[in-house]
Amino acid sequence: MNPQLSKFWQWTRRFVSPWTLACIVAFGIVVFYGDNSVFDSIRQEQIVDSLRCELASIRDSTEHYRRLNERLVSEPAMVEQVARENYGMKKANEDVYNFVESND
Repeated sequence: MNPQLSKFWQWTRRFVSPWTLACIVAFGIVVFYGDNSVFDSIRQEQIVDSLRCELASIRDSTEHYRRLNERLVSEPAMVEQVARENYGMKKANEDVYNFVESND
């Protein structure tokens, strides 16, 4: 046997009991390889943070459309503006010209 390994083994037998070693190994397995390991907790925390950002974005979008809906209900001019801009509608006596900018 290697002399350094032999010295380590003697030191371990003298100062570390088998129960202590077993507890350290069990603790390491639970902390680093269990279902709630440190690595899984960090990964899950990152997922939660990204979902919170997505939720904030969705709430902002929902609030925008809620305000637009309230304006459409209360302002007839807003209904006309949305119909013209988004759907290309026009009045019967109007001509609409669409201009396309070239990239030249």
